[in-house]
Amino acid sequence: MTGGITIKIVIAGGSGFIGEKLTDILLKMGHEILILTRKEKQSKHNINYIKWLGEGTKPEEEIDKADAFINLAGVSINEGRWDAKHQQRIYQSRMAATDELIRIIAALPEKPSVLINASAIGIYPSSLDIIYTENSLERAGDFLGRTVGDWEKKASNVKKMGIRVAYMRFGVVLGNESGALPLMVMPYKLFVGGKIGSGEQWVSWVHVIDVARAIAFAIENDKLSGPVNVTAPAPKRMKDVGKTIGYVLHRPHWFPVPALVLKLVLGNKSSLVLEGQRVVPKVLLNEGFSFLFPTLDSALNDLLRRK
Repeated sequence: MTGGITIKIVIAGGSGFIGEKLTDILLKMGHEILILTRKEKQSKHNINYIKWLGEGTKPEEEIDKADAFINLAGVSINEGRWDAKHQQRIYQSRMAATDELIRIIAALPEKPSVLINASAIGIYPSSLDIIYTENSLERAGDFLGRTVGDWEKKASNVKKMGIRVAYMRFGVVLGNESGALPLMVMPYKLFVGGKIGSGEQWVSWVHVIDVARAIAFAIENDKLSGPVNVTAPAPKRMKDVGKTIGYVLHRPHWFPVPALVLKLVLGNKSSLVLEGQRVVPKVLLNEGFSFLFPTLDSALNDLLRRK
């Protein structure tokens, strides 16, 4: 889409875990970034901060026109215990932010060409046997599956305005600053790392830098629309993820954590580590996307050995 030309990109959730990495990459590509934020922030070179989701805010008046919108906004699924109240916050934050983005886009006299909307592989049911691609029609009926399904459905409304939309279905995003990795690594640093649950559950992981690169790729590639699995090409079973963490950190992998213990500690959120899906990024690979970290060894060596 860009062909090396500088474009204006609006990011909702640009200050988060993935958003910060993405902003760095887009700036290095020479693009102009507008970040929608609830807080007052001082704009700096090629990044402008615009208040939104507050009383009387009208971001569309400051945006004027933009080439692409990216929606990463929403309460993190990694934070807090998944009681009914927190689940409602996770759900409503995504619905409200997407509604507001659609309103902003509709108010612009000149529409962007694409909306890149965050999503998650939690839309697929957990399975030990099935390999999921973007063509898979199975849908999870649990909280995360319903949330992701409704999120994608809401974002699809921009298609009525002639805008391409891609749903980036993130896997388990690995990074040092946030996400799943710090929690997975902690037991090994304490010499009590080991098998979680059965250990047979699949972990469709992806390095956070490859997530950011995939989003930038989707902006430029007009063929990418609809669901896009953002996972590394080589998912691993949980027991093998643990063994690899132990190997990279030179720590033992011996202390099993029973599923019952995790359910007592994490409640419904325990499903994030006790259940999983084997997901492959068929669309990205078919379109020629090249992963910087295609194997778990390469990803963990990069993340854990440069801390």
